[in-house]
Amino acid sequence: MPSSPGGLEGPLWRSIAVFRFASLAYVCVLVLRDADRYAHPLAAGGVLLVMLAWSGVTAVGYARPAGRGWPLLLADLGVLLAIMLATPWVMGRAALAAGLPTLTVAWLAGPVLAWAVSGGRRRGAVAALVAGGVDLVTRERVSQSSLTGVILMLLAGVVVGHVARLAVTAEERLQRAVELEAATRERERLARDIHDSVLQVLALVQRRGAQLDGEGGELARLAGEQEAALRALIGRAAAPPPEEGDTRDLRDLLDRYASTTVAVSAPATPVGLPAHAAREVAAAVGAALDNVARYAGGRAWVLIEDEGETVTVSVRDEGPGIPAGRLAEAAAQGRLGVAQSIRGRVADLGGQVRIASAPGSGTEIELVVPRSGR
Repeated sequence: MPSSPGGLEGPLWRSIAVFRFASLAYVCVLVLRDADRYAHPLAAGGVLLVMLAWSGVTAVGYARPAGRGWPLLLADLGVLLAIMLATPWVMGRAALAAGLPTLTVAWLAGPVLAWAVSGGRRRGAVAALVAGGVDLVTRERVSQSSLTGVILMLLAGVVVGHVARLAVTAEERLQRAVELEAATRERERLARDIHDSVLQVLALVQRRGAQLDGEGGELARLAGEQEAALRALIGRAAAPPPEEGDTRDLRDLLDRYASTTVAVSAPATPVGLPAHAAREVAAAVGAALDNVARYAGGRAWVLIEDEGETVTVSVRDEGPGIPAGRLAEAAAQGRLGVAQSIRGRVADLGGQVRIASAPGSGTEIELVVPRSGR
């Protein structure tokens, strides 16, 4: 998982680079001490130069988030395995049988830690098992100390991988918290602006037009409804954006449509749907209520029913109804309000829409959505 250069994962990569050079210094001390017992002492010096050069390459490569992918990770492990396989020839079987430390004694943990930081516990465990297995194979004899080293390396890969994933998760949550705080501040600023301008104008229109008849009185009534809706909107506490896979209570989304002309009835218990599905259902209900306001006088009833595997939302009005063939005619003319805003949304969720209407008898639109919200 990529992270920003200044993120919480960056210090872990820098620590691995420091570990490589520190462990290489320890290996150099051991080689200088035991070189006279090696089969090919000059080759051991060449191996040390390769290890030094590769430590520099990985330090530079892993410093950039773009370089922490599979090519460098596989090359890192491959270089380690090549050095480990060359160790028996460089040191000689006699030196290994005498129990001398191998050329990669501590340096071999570097690639394991890199795999752990890049992919978590599982990737770290895989690298540790591969490196540990090759280390045991190249030894002349397997002792208790060599087994202990492999187990410690395995534990290090698992623990460091776990800590790395915790660091990445903490960074993501911190980023979301910062974004939420910024959004909340912007919301509060907009709420102040709306309160100082739009709400006052709507209140004035309602008061001045309350005594008027005809269209003036209707405009005053609509202004009062919009004022109430806006006050409810800006007064509602800002909720964090739902994460992928979260559920939303459909009642909260549909309660926003409640007004003096729209009645919303819902169960007493939460009606949970996947966040995306809940938002799409709410948008479809909003489109249906727009049609009610435009063609049926604005008076409507919304009913939410939780039926276990499915959730049904009904929108009913007492308007003039929809003449037979009118929906097909509207779709043919390119007016796709019902076809796209309502049917399309519900169909994408794996649900279905049923419309019952007759001239003079009002209209009922029933949205049936599966709980999975496909």
